[in-house]
Amino acid sequence: MLAKCPKPKEDKISVIQVNGRTYHTLELVSKRGPSKVFMVLGEHQGLRAVQLISLEGVEPKVTVALLCQVRTLKMLRDCRRVVILYDFEYDHERSLLKLVMEAGVNDLTSVIRSRMKESLNILAVKFYWSEMLQAVLEIHNKGVIPSNLEPARFLFVNGKLKLIGFCIADLMQADTTSVMEESPINSLNFMSPESITRMPGHGTGDWELISTRPYIWSLGCILYSLVYGHALFQHIVARDDKLRAIINSKYTIPFYPLVSPSLLDVLKQCLRRNVRERPTINELLRHPFLAENHGLLKPWRN
Repeated sequence: MLAKCPKPKEDKISVIQVNGRTYHTLELVSKRGPSKVFMVLGEHQGLRAVQLISLEGVEPKVTVALLCQVRTLKMLRDCRRVVILYDFEYDHERSLLKLVMEAGVNDLTSVIRSRMKESLNILAVKFYWSEMLQAVLEIHNKGVIPSNLEPARFLFVNGKLKLIGFCIADLMQADTTSVMEESPINSLNFMSPESITRMPGHGTGDWELISTRPYIWSLGCILYSLVYGHALFQHIVARDDKLRAIINSKYTIPFYPLVSPSLLDVLKQCLRRNVRERPTINELLRHPFLAENHGLLKPWRN
């Protein structure tokens, strides 16, 4: 087990044990809310990523539900476009959930940052977009509906773009308000209007539509960031102002001219505030944009 040291110092630990396996920490790669992710070296597994999630103060029934859902997520191991969850363990004494996952190099955020300085080939945009769509479709076909999609959820692993299937916010959806309060301000840029307003469904058809189409908006926001080099609502700093802008139908989303009219059409379709007017994943995969070639997207200057 982990050495018993004060929790604030957990990012300085050198060894993590999960189900009797020892992992030597190389570096802390991310720290977000109750979660920390370490790049580690396994004794016989090579490079891995270990995520530590503190569930201290969480109600026991919620913890049980979380663990059940984590077990369910192990079924995603055969998904080619999803980061593999190899193993997990819950330390009851310390209320600490430990996840052993496939290690990646960078996430899609690094590509978006480079857009401010470098041109991006349309073929690259198509690759990223197609991989994102197919990853979300693959995980959805397994019965897992991803929420809180953002660039950091897409990781480059051995040259492929994969979706991080496990996100603590996906599993703790009982209180949307708390999810919004705990989300970093940048994450809100990718949240759909209906996720903010918690629009209820009426009947099975409505519920399926509302539970699946919000991530179309989020994917559209990621594509917008990739194309223009900045997030759609990035210029709005105050949290409440940002949330109001997202749900306000009178707030006009700025779409700038692009070398590919079909790419612009994809953006406009995905970023429709009416959830019922957005396309499905399969419709986006069949969209003409993925069959065209239009050269380079130059560094964007607003």
